[in-house]
Amino acid sequence: MLNLSRTLKRMAGAVALVAGLSAAPALAQSCGNDASGFNAWKQEFAQRAQANGISQRTLQASLGSVTYNPKVISLDRNQKSFRLSLDDFMARRAPPSFVTKGKRIMRDNASLLNNVEQRYGVPKEILVAIWGMETGFGANSGDMSVMRSLATLAYDCRRSDFFTAELLAALAIVQRGDKSPDQMVGAWAGEIGQTQFLATNYLKYAVDGDGDGRRDLIRSKADVLASTANFLRQHGWQPGAGYMEGEPNFAILRDWNRAQVYQRALALFASKLAS
Repeated sequence: MLNLSRTLKRMAGAVALVAGLSAAPALAQSCGNDASGFNAWKQEFAQRAQANGISQRTLQASLGSVTYNPKVISLDRNQKSFRLSLDDFMARRAPPSFVTKGKRIMRDNASLLNNVEQRYGVPKEILVAIWGMETGFGANSGDMSVMRSLATLAYDCRRSDFFTAELLAALAIVQRGDKSPDQMVGAWAGEIGQTQFLATNYLKYAVDGDGDGRRDLIRSKADVLASTANFLRQHGWQPGAGYMEGEPNFAILRDWNRAQVYQRALALFASKLAS
């Protein structure tokens, strides 16, 4: 059962923490395109992160043994799925088998989904469509160390500032007790959980949907679905308004993923689940 008062209090704390982090100066002054400077960068990052509120204990547990990961850099340089046509994208991320499975999931989790929809105003088919498109309904959430991936990408020169902020947020997730460093496992770019939250979004929008005192987007269905709904609602989702292209809520899908083919596929997938 969702505990709304407790959720709101924790959300307020998370927002305050994020506001403090976003006001902090850039954490990394150097970057590199191979492993040679990674250890020196990591030491500098640790000093600056500690100066901005991350404890030495959290840093040591999370980054002490982390090494540079060239596989992450290779994956970062070879992203192609968002260049697909809508039909090809649907075939890959929302095939007919997912529609069948998604409808079954909606029946099996009707009580939870109805509860989340009532609280946040986001239709259950949108939540299940995101769940399916992101990780095959939780089956493929990723098996890579979030800390290692984010540290590698924060050190890499291509998008250092962006991933520096994500790494700091991931450390804050550990520090507030939601997950331990070894539980922070996800996709190659550091996305976390069954609907693939960036760490900064995890801090801002994750809620405790099952009332156990933690926001666990990796193992808790209730946390995953409530947090996904909260993200959309906080970005302006209008309860009761449509989500197909040209309708009010379609624009909100851009805040979830900026690729137009993703937005169109998500709306179409959700409409198939609702039919």
